Formats: sequence, structure tokens, C-alpha cells
Amino acid sequence: MRHANTVLFTTGSAANQMLVQDAFKHVRVLVVGDVMLDRYWFGSVERISPEAPVPVIAVGQSEERAGGAANVALNIAALGARCTLLSVTGNDDAGKALANILSESGIKPILLVDEHANTTVKLRILSKNQQLLRADFEKPPAHEVLRGCLLQYEENLPDADVVLISDYGKGGLYHIKEMISAAVAAGKPIIVDPKGVDFARYSNALMITPNLKEFEQVVGLLAGEEDLVNKATALIRRLKIDSLLVTRGEHGMSLYFGDGTAIHCEAKERDVYDVSGAGDTVISACAVATAAGWSHDHMLRLANTAAGIVVGKLGAATASLEEIIPALDLT
Repeated sequence: MRHANTVLFTTGSAANQMLVQDAFKHVRVLVVGDVMLDRYWFGSVERISPEAPVPVIAVGQSEERAGGAANVALNIAALGARCTLLSVTGNDDAGKALANILSESGIKPILLVDEHANTTVKLRILSKNQQLLRADFEKPPAHEVLRGCLLQYEENLPDADVVLISDYGKGGLYHIKEMISAAVAAGKPIIVDPKGVDFARYSNALMITPNLKEFEQVVGLLAGEEDLVNKATALIRRLKIDSLLVTRGEHGMSLYFGDGTAIHCEAKERDVYDVSGAGDTVISACAVATAAGWSHDHMLRLANTAAGIVVGKLGAATASLEEIIPALDLT
């Protein structure tokens, strides 16, 4: 079902910001997915190790950020909406750090603890803002804990205006089919950021948001724009979803529908610093705009503008309304 636009912009960015803040402040988003802690070690390289031909970095600064579904939640909070985040962590320092980051940002974290799993951690080592190495630490959660996650989901679903599934393929969405079925039965729109090639597990969602590479992994290499439209339309019909949003890098993003129509949004010219986490920003904007009753066109412009801002920042980042509104055109 295509929703109607309820936004009427006026002259002046200050008035526009108040208008959008008023539209978003009552929106309640339930985020479910794989959380992780992004660790950054910053330093300088001045010599090569005598033990092996590898650089030696003198670490001078470290930073911890919320990643994965946790970064999605931070992006929702940055838009001024209310967010509940449901996920699983290990009983470790990384899980505690994530809980603190989320709580300090005004997000309601429901983080079930698995005593036998590790909180996923991505460690990035950088010198002069150039990434030298990434090390991943992860262990999937147990099924008993994931069953508890489903029960928590069913308990919190009635209070949500929209459900956002952030799938990073870390094993936390074992019950995703039941979650989508419950949301559909409750009349809640559900938007999915997918992972892997089994898109059938996302059937009956309102919208899924793959990037172009993820889309081609499912439908095969594309022979051009017409082939993209045809394969997107076929996938929408097969999955029984309302729409498919394909993010296309420097070519912007395109929203496809089952009747073969599409809405395109060109990428804005910006200095691209780091594309990691841009998908989190896109799906967050889509979820908030959907719950606020924005049109597909305005939803797309919001997502495109916000993503253009975060790719100019290091690592997983957010875009605030103060940054978005001056660059947002909803006329």
C-alpha cells in the first residue's frame, strides 16, 4: 500500500526543521537484528617490524562505536524518533559497552545475554585515517536465547509503529519468518535490510533494501536498466512485498514496485570518505518516514540526503536533522 504524503515544507530551514521534528518525534520504531561493537585504533606507522615485513603501528587513540543494528538504532534516534532495539550480546565488556552507548543516546535497549556467545566486535586499525587491518570477533548465539528474543519481540510489537529488521548474517534472526508474520498480522509495516541470497525468508515484508551487489547476488548479473526493472519487478511479486529499494552507489537509489514502475533519486555530489554504515542510514530514514506517513518520493529524498552526509564521515555514523534539513528538497 502506497502511503500519502503529510509533509508541507515552508520557506526557511528553521521552519522546515521544526516541521520534520514534529513529524518524527512521535514515531516509534522497533529494531531487531545483529548488533556489534565497532572498535577503532588510531596511530602512526614509522617503521617495519624486524620480525616480519609488516608495518608497526604505535596506537595513540582508541574509540568504540555501535555497529550493525545498533548503528541503525542510533540513526533513528538522530532523526528524532523513538527507538527500541532488540538483540543478543555476550556476557562481556563489548556487550556492556554497547548497552551504555545505546542508553546514553536515548534508545531503549533490550539486549538478551548469551553466556556462551561473544558480542560481535569489529576491530579496525588505522593510520592517518587509512585502514590497515580489520579483525572480526564473533560467535553466534544459542537457539534458546533466540527463542527468548522472539518472545520479547512479540511483547514489544504492539507499541511499535514500524518494525525494522537489520540482518547482518550473524545468526540473531533465526526466527525472522515468525517475526514478519507477527508484524503482518498486527498490521505493522516491516522493512528489512537483507543479507545473503535467501531473500525468501523476507517474504511478505513491506520493503527490502539491498544494495546493487546484494541484489545481483540474488537475481544474477544485470544486462542493463531494463533488465534491472524486470528482475526487480519479478522479485517483488515472488516475495509478495510492496516495494524494493536498491541503493546504487554513485547512481543514487531506485525504488521499484510490483507494477513495473519505479522512483529514482540521483546521488548528490559529495566527497565520499567511508561508505560503511550508509545502508544503516538509508533503512533508518525509510522506516521513520514510513511511520510518519511520508510519500515514497519524499522518503527516498530523505534517505538519499542522509546517506550522502554519512559517507563523508569515518566509519559507522549518523546524520542529524540539523545536517539533513538544509540539504533536503521536498518541494
